[in-house]
Amino acid sequence: MSKSTRWLAAAFLSAAAGSLLLRAGPAHAAPAELANDTPAAFVPKVETFDYVKREVMIPMRDGVQLKTVILIPKGAKRAPMLLSRTPYGATERISKNTSAHLSAVIGDSDVADDAVVNGGYIRVLQDIRGKHGSEGDYVMTRPLRGPLNPTAVDHATDTYDTIDWLVKNTPESNGKVGILGISYDGFTSLMALVHPHPALRAAVPINAMVDGWRGDDWFHNGAFRQDSLTYIQEQEATRGSDIGWWTDHYDDYDTWLAAGSAGDMARLHGLDQLGFANKIMQHPAYDEFWQDQALDQILAKQGVTVPVMLVHSLWDQEDIYGNIALYKALQAQRADMSQVFLVMGPWYHHQERLDGGHVGAIEFGSDTAAYFRLHLLRPFLDHFLKDDAPPLQVAPVTAFETGTNHWLSLPTWPACPTGCTIEHKKLYLQPAGGLGFATPAGSGFESYVSDPAKPVPYLPRPIHIGGQVPGQSSWQTWLVSDQRDVASRTDVLSFSTAPLKEPLTLSGEPIANLIASTTGTDGDFVVKLIDVYPDEVGRDPSMGGYQLMISTDILRGRYRESFSMPKAIPADKSQVFRFALPTVNHVFLPGHRIMVQVQSTLFPIYDRNPQTYVENIFFAKPGDYKKATIKIFDGAKEASFVELPVAGLTARQ
Repeated sequence: MSKSTRWLAAAFLSAAAGSLLLRAGPAHAAPAELANDTPAAFVPKVETFDYVKREVMIPMRDGVQLKTVILIPKGAKRAPMLLSRTPYGATERISKNTSAHLSAVIGDSDVADDAVVNGGYIRVLQDIRGKHGSEGDYVMTRPLRGPLNPTAVDHATDTYDTIDWLVKNTPESNGKVGILGISYDGFTSLMALVHPHPALRAAVPINAMVDGWRGDDWFHNGAFRQDSLTYIQEQEATRGSDIGWWTDHYDDYDTWLAAGSAGDMARLHGLDQLGFANKIMQHPAYDEFWQDQALDQILAKQGVTVPVMLVHSLWDQEDIYGNIALYKALQAQRADMSQVFLVMGPWYHHQERLDGGHVGAIEFGSDTAAYFRLHLLRPFLDHFLKDDAPPLQVAPVTAFETGTNHWLSLPTWPACPTGCTIEHKKLYLQPAGGLGFATPAGSGFESYVSDPAKPVPYLPRPIHIGGQVPGQSSWQTWLVSDQRDVASRTDVLSFSTAPLKEPLTLSGEPIANLIASTTGTDGDFVVKLIDVYPDEVGRDPSMGGYQLMISTDILRGRYRESFSMPKAIPADKSQVFRFALPTVNHVFLPGHRIMVQVQSTLFPIYDRNPQTYVENIFFAKPGDYKKATIKIFDGAKEASFVELPVAGLTARQ
């Protein structure tokens, strides 16, 4: 190879090497990047929406911030605000309805939908402290500041601080706020009435939790409602309520029976880790823990200064006690009732926001819930919250009369239309299953054996609350379920009148007055007031002989003399077991019969009484559960009866 050729070859190799080096780059160079498809902050385009949505964290007086969702109709000016404070998730309540239209976002499950969509109201939803998006600690139905709450905050102060922020930071509003809600949200609506903010102009507590021991969620006259444990786990196990209740049987009857006592079930599920579960088990009697939280007594003592519409469901399977108890407590204190309105409808718990044409198999001939929303709720809100308020033409009491199926406008409760009087009449249990207003002759009793190993189911089995069983009643409609399923049991006594020749109207609170004895030293007593349909119903054959509960409740026998001081029942000695049943507004029609059923178990909705006196039934042992023979006396000397609030002849009859 010539010199020039060698030079050219060397030059070529050098150039090639340089090219490779240039391609590789220096060893320390940063790798190339691929652009991120997701922006640092996405700004939705919502110009076509007919509402404005704001999510804010509102500070409370102790520095805790509560997540709040505000929905404002587009172009709103001087609009009133409707607030709900909830443990069930403010964002979750509306996130399932993603739409440019406020009507779809609100949905048809919001009891205030008409006011917001057609009335121009601003809708505000807030997570209470400790739940979902809000900061702070969660305490079940957090008590007011005082002996049970040493902190500086409660639901009353949180509502006050929220309203104060809203009126100062919502320029589209007129500075007037109403609060409303169902169940727990009804409880927070009532709490807002304790030292209320001046801008709070109306409150609508619906099916509110008022007294958890006397007859709302946790107990009924001392008998524990076992499904409370599933609710407590849902609410307290996590901030987001995202741990479900596990089970090992399809039939809830088998699940609870196998567990033993309610305390055994709580321990089986690890509920000893949860604060409220422990509080319930530590306070089985109506002691100061419960008395100091009773909102009916708190508000009656303080008085109600904000216009309030108390909304009650006649077949409320969860909170059938509270709102009526508050109304009665205000009456007892001779409070000014001019700002207190009462609505009673033929609904189950929370049905006011849904279709109200029927409950289970019981038809009403019209959508009673829509009537409430459009003709009672909306006028009430408009009158107290809107500028240039229209006159209010809602009666002090609006009550749906079941049986005849129509609304009544009344001056107070209990009451009946003009020309009508209410007489308390004793309906006596009579020998051989009879029932009548005449005092029975002679002396006698009916008896049954109550076996805790075979308690009476409150629904036809299998009982599966997690899902509807075809052809069977579900949890929300169990209070109207046909009682023929248990009427044939030997541990259920049934007393019945002959078919009625004239209508019989009841308006008020029935009182059960049992004279009974037991071979045990404790026991429960369930009394059911039932409307028995004619043997055949021409237009609806399936309703022939239907046994419809009008009112029912339970008393734990140890509390027969005092709710706060339990006492063993002396074996084989007759005792008086007297307790109120939920309020009724019902007409027994001609051809129907009145029935009273008496039993000692209603399972698994209520825990089993061991029928042997133990200090705390939550901790009863298997050996404590024993059979007992119950005698219900129905003779003249010791005649059991149900005292009925019977309405006399009215102008419309």
